[in-house]
Amino acid sequence: MEKKKAAIVECMLFVAGEPVLITEIARVLEQDEASVRALLYEMESTYRDEGRGICLLATDDTAQLISNRDYIRYVEALLQPEQKKNVSQSIMETLAVVAYKQPVTRAEIEAVRGVRCEYAVSQLQKLGLIAAVGRKDVIGKPMLYATTDTFLHKFGLHNLSELPSLPLEAPESMETV
Repeated sequence: MEKKKAAIVECMLFVAGEPVLITEIARVLEQDEASVRALLYEMESTYRDEGRGICLLATDDTAQLISNRDYIRYVEALLQPEQKKNVSQSIMETLAVVAYKQPVTRAEIEAVRGVRCEYAVSQLQKLGLIAAVGRKDVIGKPMLYATTDTFLHKFGLHNLSELPSLPLEAPESMETV
């Protein structure tokens, strides 16, 4: 493998971050496509044999640097603190109402919670956990909200049927004698 050309390709792919056309790599290196494909194949093999943290993925048309799936748990451990931002109790309560009652309007959420929830709904939308899915066919046509695939992924669910069942409502408080 020609180390300098491999280093140049590696640098280009790293900076690009997304698939790069092999024809473009050939143009920049002033090489024919067959030579570039051979170089990419050799780089791919070297990365794999050395067990590097990155891999080269070459398709018929493009090449891209990707992370090595063997090390995904370490990447997840590194990024987990960012993914698990603390959310307030009110946001979690709002999310629970949406999850169990969807599709649901903001007024319906507020009726269950007994407090306004504009902020919580907007934060859940920003986090991608809920989304507007239409409008309710009543006066004023309020927005309907439901959970998203991001919600399912964050909570490790395949579908909504895997949500834990709600506890039975507690009987009204009994007077003690």
